[in-house]
Amino acid sequence: MASMLEFRTPGFNPYAVKYSPYYDSRLAVAASANYGIVGNGRLYCLGLSAAGIQVEKAFDTNDALYDLAWSEINENQLAVACGDGSLKLFDLAVEQFPVMNFHEHKREAFSVCWNPITKDTFISSSWDGTVKLWSPTRNASITTLPVGCCTYSTSFSPSNPSIVSAVSSDSRLRIYDLRTPSSAKYHLTTVIGVHEPGASGNLSRLTNGQTYAGAVPSEILTHDWNKYSDTVIATGGVDRTIRTFDIRNAGGGPLAVLQGHEYAIRRLAWSPHARDVLVSASYDMTVRLWTDGSTMQLAPVIPFAAGNTAGPPPPISTGGQLGLMNRHTEFVTGVDWCLFGSGGWVASVGWDERVLLWDAHTLLRG
Repeated sequence: MASMLEFRTPGFNPYAVKYSPYYDSRLAVAASANYGIVGNGRLYCLGLSAAGIQVEKAFDTNDALYDLAWSEINENQLAVACGDGSLKLFDLAVEQFPVMNFHEHKREAFSVCWNPITKDTFISSSWDGTVKLWSPTRNASITTLPVGCCTYSTSFSPSNPSIVSAVSSDSRLRIYDLRTPSSAKYHLTTVIGVHEPGASGNLSRLTNGQTYAGAVPSEILTHDWNKYSDTVIATGGVDRTIRTFDIRNAGGGPLAVLQGHEYAIRRLAWSPHARDVLVSASYDMTVRLWTDGSTMQLAPVIPFAAGNTAGPPPPISTGGQLGLMNRHTEFVTGVDWCLFGSGGWVASVGWDERVLLWDAHTLLRG
């Protein structure tokens, strides 16, 4: 893999990496001293040049950093999720101190995501069991969505600014619609049991002939929305398995089940360039490239219910692994796609204090 670029973060263990939505030559890394257990955090803003990867700016924080999100309205601003429960907004044009501080979470803030549509809000999730909606211009949150258990990841729908998703330690994927009355379950509209078999408990058939009867519930650590099929979400976590779901068919079980990781899946991301491709990062020290098999399954989803004469749901796709990148030597904790260029550049970070930039196409050729 000759095209791989590398940057080191000595003394800090990265937790997340994100490419800039504005430039193909800029990315940011959220990192923590002592693996995020105790100590400071550092936010790196990195630039790509002919000389390799260079630090454009670095910000130190008093607590660990677990996630970050680029602002969608200001190319120089980033929000970070901190171990003390706060969210901080940094500006590359401003020295060391954050330009805004948001502190309502009672436990570690573990995820942050900017609204890609209206661009005027962002969300965070925390070990305190809540998701919070924020404006970058005010310190107090706009809305709090109670999940009730440790919430590892939250995100906006890529096509609807009012729809928010979250995954948590209770093995569930939750969908919130902020347009609904808050009195109605705090905007909660859909709950999917990620490890349930679906179809009212019936066995679902995999495309390889095996049956899928669900799995033992375990913590869901990561999820992402498909950028081309805006009702499809992929989840991953402690049970080492990626599952994709169509939120229009909440009780129908997974669309695809992708297996191959040997330890927990810490982060996954759908490709912004292909509807059926996603990448995942795991504690098994690998990054894996997958197809969910959806390009062969473009039939409309038919919800399955007792009175549905259309019969049982279609077979679950097992998809397939397209490639494996095993150059990290510790837990891989973050992965992201570059929005620009030839469509294959991926950034990955791990507890080995390394940032790796590489072309996913080399995995396919390999």
